[in-house]
Amino acid sequence: MIRKERAILALEDGTVYRGYAFGHRGETVGEVVFNTSMTGYQEIMTDPSYNGQIVTITYPHVGNYGVAIYDMESNKPYVRGFISREFSGEYSNHRAQQSLEAFMQQYGVVSIQGIDTRALVRRLRTGGVVKGVIAHRSFTHPEDSYGEFTPAEEQVYVQRARDHQDIDGHDMTREVTTALPYAFPTLRRGKRVVLMDFGIKHTIIERLAEVGIEPIVVPAHTTPAQIMALQPHGLFLSNGPGDPAPLEYAHKTAWELMGLLPTFGICLGHQILGLAAGGRTFKMKFGHRGGNQPVKNLLTGNVEITSQNHGYAVDIDSIPNGAFVATHVNLNDGTLEGMAHSRYPVFSVQYHPEASPGPHDSRYLFDRFIEEIDAFDGGDGSPIVKASAGRLGV
Repeated sequence: MIRKERAILALEDGTVYRGYAFGHRGETVGEVVFNTSMTGYQEIMTDPSYNGQIVTITYPHVGNYGVAIYDMESNKPYVRGFISREFSGEYSNHRAQQSLEAFMQQYGVVSIQGIDTRALVRRLRTGGVVKGVIAHRSFTHPEDSYGEFTPAEEQVYVQRARDHQDIDGHDMTREVTTALPYAFPTLRRGKRVVLMDFGIKHTIIERLAEVGIEPIVVPAHTTPAQIMALQPHGLFLSNGPGDPAPLEYAHKTAWELMGLLPTFGICLGHQILGLAAGGRTFKMKFGHRGGNQPVKNLLTGNVEITSQNHGYAVDIDSIPNGAFVATHVNLNDGTLEGMAHSRYPVFSVQYHPEASPGPHDSRYLFDRFIEEIDAFDGGDGSPIVKASAGRLGV
């Protein structure tokens, strides 16, 4: 029988799950969420939108195809921790360069396996997301890595979870945005678009380049004047982590540029547009995280299976004067998944249309963005403001 190093997951509600250590040995604290994707663990770990969160994978076996450098969505993992029913210590994949555990050890990702993830997910669905701590006994008791945590020790970690700062009201974007602007290299000239980096994924930039856009990525705090000085044809508001409400600088920028440039927002960018227009956002009970979320396109009647990662949503009814109209809704809970401005070429979706990982049903939105830019230019560079809702269908 192989002995395994002990570990615990302690939640702020007092629940403690006992399992085994995996990845980097240590302790970590964050908001515990769950993702229902069957593949794509590397893309999930390196998605900056997970900054501040410990991710539970509902699929029971993780790590069997290893880690490939070309599947990175950023330059490092941003998850605070990882939870699985069972991690694989071996892998088989001709594209992979290393095992998942070696990757976690390299980047300091503290993880736990061997717990009942179905019970954990049911608890999160019933009670909502909570803060939690993963602790490895080998980190706290190097002389006895295989022993059990005492009840008193477990309660220390429960209290540590309770004392941890909430994501609500905290600007998580500052920790993930680029420090300096940069241009993404393309092989052909295209429409210049400024991408505001609130935690952007590499694949999103690549998809925009594929449809004929020259992406220029700028920090989240870039001002409207600095953006317009780049003489862009369009504006893209990226995905990102946490609560959109405290990002008042981003709300202000989006508001001042609304109508001046064709604009496409996804995920956090979608929420920022809603707040910029005077609307409200709210925190969801357990959010949408996974590659199997059904979304209905209200303009075409088509149903798309989408990749999502968010814990907040826009209240479309709170946006004054009908400035935005709903274009997409979630078929599981009816929450807003997409909207378009009633006058300007501005539209957004709550999900990740680049689908990394996930289905490709929504990639048409990148083509629609190019159509918005072409229509706005009028073919000769002259600004022609048109409503975008009618051109968002397939």
